[in-house]
Amino acid sequence: MTADPQWVPTEADLRNAVITDFGAFIARRHNVPVDDYRALWRWSVADPDAFWQAVWDYFDIRSATDPGPALAESSMPGAVWFPGATLNYVDQVFRNARSDRPAIRYVGEDGADVAVGWDELRSQVAALAATLRDHGVGVGDRVVGYLPNIPEAVIAFLATVSVGALWAACGQDYSAPAALDRLGQLDPKALITADGYRFGGKEHDRVDAVRHLQAGLPSLALTVIVPHLRRESEVGDATTWAEATGRDAALEPVAVPFDHPLWVVFSSGTTGLPKGIVHGHGGVLLEHLKSLALHLDVGRDDTLFWYTSPSWMMWNFQTAGLLVGATIVCYDGSPGWPTTDALWALTSRLGVTVVGTSPGYVLACAKAGVVPARDHDLTALRAVGSTGSTLPAASSLWLAHNVGRNIPVMSITGGTDVVSAFIGGARTVPVWPGELSAPCLGVAVDAFDESGSPVRGEVGELVVTAPMPSMPVSFWNDPDGRRYHDAYFDVFPGVWRHGDWITITERGTVLMHGRSDSTLNRNGIRMGSADIYQVVEKLPEVAEALVVGVDLPDGGYWMPLFVVLVDGLELDDALQDRIRGAIREQASPRHVPDDIIRAPGIPHTRTGKKLEVPLKKIFQGADAARSVDRSAVDDPALLDWFARHGRTAAQGG
Repeated sequence: MTADPQWVPTEADLRNAVITDFGAFIARRHNVPVDDYRALWRWSVADPDAFWQAVWDYFDIRSATDPGPALAESSMPGAVWFPGATLNYVDQVFRNARSDRPAIRYVGEDGADVAVGWDELRSQVAALAATLRDHGVGVGDRVVGYLPNIPEAVIAFLATVSVGALWAACGQDYSAPAALDRLGQLDPKALITADGYRFGGKEHDRVDAVRHLQAGLPSLALTVIVPHLRRESEVGDATTWAEATGRDAALEPVAVPFDHPLWVVFSSGTTGLPKGIVHGHGGVLLEHLKSLALHLDVGRDDTLFWYTSPSWMMWNFQTAGLLVGATIVCYDGSPGWPTTDALWALTSRLGVTVVGTSPGYVLACAKAGVVPARDHDLTALRAVGSTGSTLPAASSLWLAHNVGRNIPVMSITGGTDVVSAFIGGARTVPVWPGELSAPCLGVAVDAFDESGSPVRGEVGELVVTAPMPSMPVSFWNDPDGRRYHDAYFDVFPGVWRHGDWITITERGTVLMHGRSDSTLNRNGIRMGSADIYQVVEKLPEVAEALVVGVDLPDGGYWMPLFVVLVDGLELDDALQDRIRGAIREQASPRHVPDDIIRAPGIPHTRTGKKLEVPLKKIFQGADAARSVDRSAVDDPALLDWFARHGRTAAQGG
């Protein structure tokens, strides 16, 4: 911890921030002293019913029926929000329609630069919604996307939810089998896709993958294909984007209950298929309006660019910029091509006011000697967001020195589970390097020790002790709610345990220490180790494998794959290439490990579970004797090998 903040809000920041106006609204309504952020946060978690009602009223969320009380039932799981409300996410979006600014700016590696106006957005959403209805898509049905980050993805999402259907998507860097593992669970009626994507100066044709998806989704009544790489793309029995959106139709969003499913987002665990997390219309509306406007201070005059893809919940978060009338940026490409500073060049060119990136990209810029403020005009930029992993103090200071000392760095942490942040920043809160400024409004964050007692100044489990409206409605294919309960509430009953190690400091800031479970988290994209095992352990040369994700002290992330080979084989370059190639083709490039290391065996519990979590702790510096009970391990000698080899490799990585 450092003594001095790297950024302190000015009087103008304090006066003009949206959150300041919201605080005044609260003070008038409830006659409570909320003259600074900490006081406002304390009130928001002490009286969640009043706080979320205030968010509803401040943003003038409209219901077709009497919404009822804000928090009718506060149990976790099982909280009930606005039980009488009927609304639609899309209604809130198009209340912001205007003619003087575009809704979407699209840029691509090929030089494309397209502005999509609000009228055009409405027209295409309405037309695609009518096409979906013509093919039997209605309330409760599923529409899936296999798309790059292009405006058509946003249009498809809005059209889908306008008719009361559920949206789910993944980017085209996922192989067809990996996409099917996710989207195939939903038995979708429609697939919206593209013929390929661009990344790192290369075009990636995905027509064959689209055909594979069609064959694996027998429930499809409609496929719509976007000719993204070329003017025409031949896919059997597919409707072109132009045909699907080329008609005149009225936009008529269906009013649905508050917790009616809006989308399914996928977060992989360590075993089985990726789990589908279902969020509702109303909960997402409340949470995203709060997060975008009150925390990031984004409004109608802003251009929001968060580097993301449809595979990541930050795509959903950025799309929510439309809820507050901002212009959002869709970018199909690499943040570091053709030069490392490509993201900063785009930020300058588009007049971006709030840009979001990752600690990995910041570290790459620092290593490459990039100086964005010197080489690009960043005068429009008001804030930099960072998520995906812990932003080290050195990287935070690098942003201050090389992007702008007057620009706050808002490092946030949250997850697919709530499609938002638990902890982050605000325009009225100082920024200390290496620390997250404060728990977010309405989020009752705490740090618990193993006994469930709050701790301060030491490492504990990140928990949330009161419900949030964007907590999942359910998991997909979890009719009795058991998987949902076990994912978050099995350790501390009635308390959400998220799976991160944190320290809450005496000044109320938060230090992040990485995942406390075995979920891989590379650049903000959670991946399941099962995705990798399914590929690697099918290879005839590999007897067994183990993968872990290790947060490094410099902000990097090391993801090694340990393999046990069939007797008599060596891990030569040819076999390593084969393993990497199989993972790239059958999972995605993001799943490819940083290193492949031959191991003498894989340690398990007595019941056969791989020791991913204890080994990750050991690699990050924990004492091996305290990380695992050796008597519970099938081959304790293997722990010594991993402690020796794994920790050495991590320190060198």
